[in-house]
Amino acid sequence: MKNLSSLVKSIRNIMRNDPGINGDAQRMEQIIWILFLKVYSIREENWEFDEDNYISIIPEECQWSNWAVDNGTGKALTGDKLLDFVNNTLFKKLREIPVTRETPVRKAIVQTMFAEANQYMKDGVLLRQVINLIDSIDLYDYDGIHAMGNLYESFLRELQSAGSSGEFYTPRAITDFMAERIEPHLGETMADFACGTGGFIVSWIKQLDKQVKTAEDIKLRNHSIYGVEKKQFPYMLAITNLLLHGVDEPNIVHGNSLTHNVLDYTEADAFDKILMNPPYGGSEKKNVQSYFPKDLAGSETADLFMSVIMYRLKPNGRAAVVLPDGFLFGTDNTKLNIKKKLLSEFNLHTVVRLPQSVFAPYTGITTNILFFDKTGPTKETWFYRVDMPEGYKHFSKTKPIKLDHLKPCQLWWKNRKVIRDTKGENSYKANKYSAEDIKANNYNLDLCGYPTVEEEILSPEETILHFQEKRAILNNKIDRQIKKIEALLGGDA
Repeated sequence: MKNLSSLVKSIRNIMRNDPGINGDAQRMEQIIWILFLKVYSIREENWEFDEDNYISIIPEECQWSNWAVDNGTGKALTGDKLLDFVNNTLFKKLREIPVTRETPVRKAIVQTMFAEANQYMKDGVLLRQVINLIDSIDLYDYDGIHAMGNLYESFLRELQSAGSSGEFYTPRAITDFMAERIEPHLGETMADFACGTGGFIVSWIKQLDKQVKTAEDIKLRNHSIYGVEKKQFPYMLAITNLLLHGVDEPNIVHGNSLTHNVLDYTEADAFDKILMNPPYGGSEKKNVQSYFPKDLAGSETADLFMSVIMYRLKPNGRAAVVLPDGFLFGTDNTKLNIKKKLLSEFNLHTVVRLPQSVFAPYTGITTNILFFDKTGPTKETWFYRVDMPEGYKHFSKTKPIKLDHLKPCQLWWKNRKVIRDTKGENSYKANKYSAEDIKANNYNLDLCGYPTVEEEILSPEETILHFQEKRAILNNKIDRQIKKIEALLGGDA
């Protein structure tokens, strides 16, 4: 197989000449449904080997070996015949696959994958070239399932899907760090209610792999996960990602986690561990807000996901959640009520503050990781600030955050202590605050901040986001001062 980077470059160059493809997002979606069918055909070979009476859910003429493989005899479909087959037979039949509640997940995902997938290419000769290149990837040469996963992630990096498709994918260093801190164990269940491409789920699986010793352990690992993704494109990425990591029945739901009444959740709907980077900055409509109690029914997407997490975490369960600074210092009624519920019903034991450019170049919003468990109310909360590593002014697509950059925090985690910051008076890199201190400060979690700000040039879009964030901080500070003045004057605080 040719070098992966040059192979991806070749695919992109071919697609640039196709009049139906516009941008990396469409290129990636085109590649994903083709790659999915190739990967699925390989998984089916394994299932056929393990099961004497295995029957594929894919109609025979639509199976990879019967239409996609070009054996060099000149009989492989190409040009208009290939386009006609893909558009009018392949997509049509895969979308119409009958699926019931009894259909195994590993079979049902084929119909779900193609329910909203798109075939953009309009040149059948170019489509044949792309299929041949993807078919040339000899996945059998790699050392097991994890190498397949690495291949898939290389596709993601090469095609820059995060920026192109409008999704902010969590860096692998962050998902691995969070999964390790949450301490996965075989037999536990884990959920991500806005799972994107499945990054947190893969990191969870990697942690469990260290404990897998038997075939029964593998089953426990594969059945421990649950994900939900609203958008079709990330959903397709997640399914393919998990198949590549050896999860034969990816329990990923194509739907919206916010359109279910949270008060209706029972113990059966709860999970031992929750790992998430919920979408933030978005605004939900009134009909979505109606699924939440009035005191928690804000319009901010991340706030609503925080409520879902709190309602679906098992007793003694643990959660790790990425949230923007706006949640930490926010004083609107919804955020205050969420933080009151969080501190009174859960143990918010640690907040890790991340550098501003962790998600660069896709967003410059400063983020934090909240670690909490359902073991009782919060008594004290530790804050730890991750600084930029030496030699870095900011992270970027070519210089992303690495797990090594989080090692100081990993070491501190095991032996916690207060760390004063020499760059600012009364400033701390790590410190703990009692729940009473946080409550007295109007539930403001904006603690252990950054004493210095590195100068960097932002795009117009990032400049607007940066300005909006700073304006929100200032507005909240003004609101707090006004409330204090009103209280002193005897008005309503």
